[in-house]
Amino acid sequence: MNRHWRLTPYDPAAASRLTRELGLSPVIARILASRGFTTPAAADGFLSPTLAGMTDPGRMAGMEQAVDRLLLARERQEPVCIYGDYDVDGISATALLVSALPVLGIRADYHIPHRMEDGYGLSLDALRQLADQGYRLIISVDCGITALEEARFCRVQGLDLIITDHHQPLEELPDAVAVLNPQRSDCPYPFKGLAGVGVAFCLLVALRSRLREQGLLDGGGPDLRQWLDLVALGTIADMVPLTGQNRLLVSAGLQRMGNGCRTGLAALKAVATVKGAVSCGQVGFRLAPRLNAAGRLESALPGVELLLTDDPARAQLLARELDAANSERQQVERRIFEEAEALMALQGWNEQHASIVLSSPLWHPGVVGIVASRLTERHARPAILLARRDDGSGKGSGRGIARFHLLEALHACAAHLERYGGHRAAAGLTVAPGELDAFATTFERVAAAQLAATDLAPTLSLDAELTPEELNLSLVGELARLAPFGIGNAEPTLLLRGMRVLEARTVGDGHLKMRLEKERTIYPAIGWRMAGGPIPQRVDIACTPELDTWGGGERLQLRLKGIRPEELHGA
Repeated sequence: MNRHWRLTPYDPAAASRLTRELGLSPVIARILASRGFTTPAAADGFLSPTLAGMTDPGRMAGMEQAVDRLLLARERQEPVCIYGDYDVDGISATALLVSALPVLGIRADYHIPHRMEDGYGLSLDALRQLADQGYRLIISVDCGITALEEARFCRVQGLDLIITDHHQPLEELPDAVAVLNPQRSDCPYPFKGLAGVGVAFCLLVALRSRLREQGLLDGGGPDLRQWLDLVALGTIADMVPLTGQNRLLVSAGLQRMGNGCRTGLAALKAVATVKGAVSCGQVGFRLAPRLNAAGRLESALPGVELLLTDDPARAQLLARELDAANSERQQVERRIFEEAEALMALQGWNEQHASIVLSSPLWHPGVVGIVASRLTERHARPAILLARRDDGSGKGSGRGIARFHLLEALHACAAHLERYGGHRAAAGLTVAPGELDAFATTFERVAAAQLAATDLAPTLSLDAELTPEELNLSLVGELARLAPFGIGNAEPTLLLRGMRVLEARTVGDGHLKMRLEKERTIYPAIGWRMAGGPIPQRVDIACTPELDTWGGGERLQLRLKGIRPEELHGA
């Protein structure tokens, strides 16, 4: 109840036009108008995402050179090594290229670094080993954009390198055969928010187009849509904006994930109890954490193998292994979170601070990023957690907030860092020996200079205010047209004022079950993990209407996102 509620403004004239010309309900029209879709064409394009709207990947800087080199590998029958990353985006991109390139006539193997032994990104030792194994072409996925030294090494060794990445580049790009990254300042590709797996998919589309032009594919080649489940998986997990090209890819990928997806994902869905149609929430909170778990604690190889296997028995074994690793990860995460909160109290942290920077020798570097995310959500501050080493250095991860660019803040702290990289919302970093305290001080100063008090106040954004007449089952179906939901396209949160509380009780593990009444209509409501504290007799609620099918049938239920005493004025 301590969050500030903010009703998002919209253009009433634009909303009325959307209702009139597209036949949308006033609620959906208001939501679309508030999110910038103010013309019927823009709104209709958003509501009906199709792959036909995909931007030509050939517009991406470096794409022609990358395809040229792959065609040469195909002609020479050279094996290609995909150099991946150990998070879900990197795992998905690796599995994508390793499984799709052979269908296009190019043999592909892979290398995934070990989080604890190798660290993030391209490694000189690994590249040396790959060269010794006879590879002459390496394709990085979800990493490599800052690998200046590693790219120079490849040049000297005669090892051709194609970089596909989506992280923020430095002023100098690696000296590679091709560097595919829409974040390049000279890249004309209009959509900048692709995940690493999205960039890799663009490479496949461009390669198939060239092979078609040259008549080298029978029947036009493979249908690349069969790999969109992997694209959706990595895109959702990496928390990039689900707008533009990502919305097209994820919408199609989720459909494939729900209808006869690959063997490994089917096994993963089974252990995660995900049935039928798959949502972004299920990917983000049930599938991706399990796929990510092994790579966070040990090696990510089981995750890649799961996505590549066609053997149902092997897939079930790997899925159970990942499920067990996820349970272990959850236990480690809970312990670190509790220790982090205790450390904040011990250090006298209070709301006057603009950031959170914590370190401990007892923390696992593969899990601290998740805990940083939880601290950011709870305290509305950018948070960095570090696993402290014996030499006084620290390795960890950070998470940002809406009005704070985490990577730019790390640029300002570069004097204290050995290595760092990422993007606006998340980053990984290694603090130099003896620099932990100085880094924390500098980061706090940078955050305090950039963030006003209003930026640090927890805010609940409301998409539209509802009247009782607008609240019905048909609204639930209309809201579903706005999916998939995620970063950049949040699930709508709607405001209902002056609800009378008929019942409020705790059920399950701290959940709030309510019966609310307005204008003689009773609405059941559920607030997950929202129980605790007194409930006034009259409240305003922030909620998302949904279908409750428990026990059969379809009933309207309000999923609570916020509750406060009734306010007669303001948002």
